[in-house]
Amino acid sequence: MGIRIQHVSKHFGRFAALDDVNLDVHQGELLALLGPSGSGKTTLLRVIAGLEHADAGALWLGSEDASTLSVQARRVGFVFQHYALFRHLTVADNIAFGQRVRPRRERWPEPRIQARVRELLSLVQLEGLEKRYPAQLSGGQRQRVALARALAIEPRVLLLDEPFGALDAQVRRDLRRWLRELHDRTGLTTVFVTHDQEEALELADRVAILNRGRIEQVATPADAYDRPASPFVYSFVGAVNRVPAQARDGQVQAAGLALPAPDGRASGPIELFVRPEDLELAAPSTGWSATVTALQRSGARLRLRARLQGEDSEVEVELPASQADALPEVGRPVWLHPRRYGVFPVAQWPGGGT
Repeated sequence: MGIRIQHVSKHFGRFAALDDVNLDVHQGELLALLGPSGSGKTTLLRVIAGLEHADAGALWLGSEDASTLSVQARRVGFVFQHYALFRHLTVADNIAFGQRVRPRRERWPEPRIQARVRELLSLVQLEGLEKRYPAQLSGGQRQRVALARALAIEPRVLLLDEPFGALDAQVRRDLRRWLRELHDRTGLTTVFVTHDQEEALELADRVAILNRGRIEQVATPADAYDRPASPFVYSFVGAVNRVPAQARDGQVQAAGLALPAPDGRASGPIELFVRPEDLELAAPSTGWSATVTALQRSGARLRLRARLQGEDSEVEVELPASQADALPEVGRPVWLHPRRYGVFPVAQWPGGGT
């Protein structure tokens, strides 16, 4: 089922954790709530689950107004970052727990519960481990048990709060691929919280980017990266260089270079945002004049830092390693041209663009 969040606000004292949030989660999609610490993403997830109650607004699960429903009545599966498994229960008993503690009139017969456990052990690829205890499992295995336990109650919605945050990098990558495959097999409407941009862009059908209790943009991963709706999104989703500029008469003047204004309407002081991979080496006098300050090899890519002539700040450039022989040494001049960029009025950036 889908989820509809309408004008939801939540305060903790004077702090606005959520400020008039509106969001539709489509049936069967995997949506990421992405943002820095304190942006409101976990609070929003807990409001959906019923673990927090909103001060204002409405929440719909499918066609049902869930604003006043209890956690149990909402039938959501919740997976925590630190597993929250019962150490004294086996893997099988952890998975079965949600069914066994239901009221008697709602509880499944024991043979059906055991069949569901076997089905989920196969689904999360933990067959043969049903008699082990959490302490006898790896972190990745414990997270799979937590996910199986959330699925055991046949939830209407699956919610995951930083599900891979306690795992090392390689396990995180493996589990991301596995979770995407699992989602495609189950088709369950899923919302997961993360501050990891790579995780959100790789996993999600759409991304909702939060900042200071508000949603800045809801978009596909490609649109969030390629067409950011605000300076915050540009800066948070991926690396970016910011260059002070002036816009007038359909042009952008940035570090001595005239460029077309993307929308043709910008005027006055602005900032130009350009990603490192969208800066390319240019012929002399056809781009920004800069001086190389650092060079670093990072896998198949080269990272170059350069100081623009007449500017106090440096820019970072990401290039294929195959261009290494064509790069000047540190301290030598280089010309850079922005292949793709965005511009925003300085007033849109907190602090006046500093």
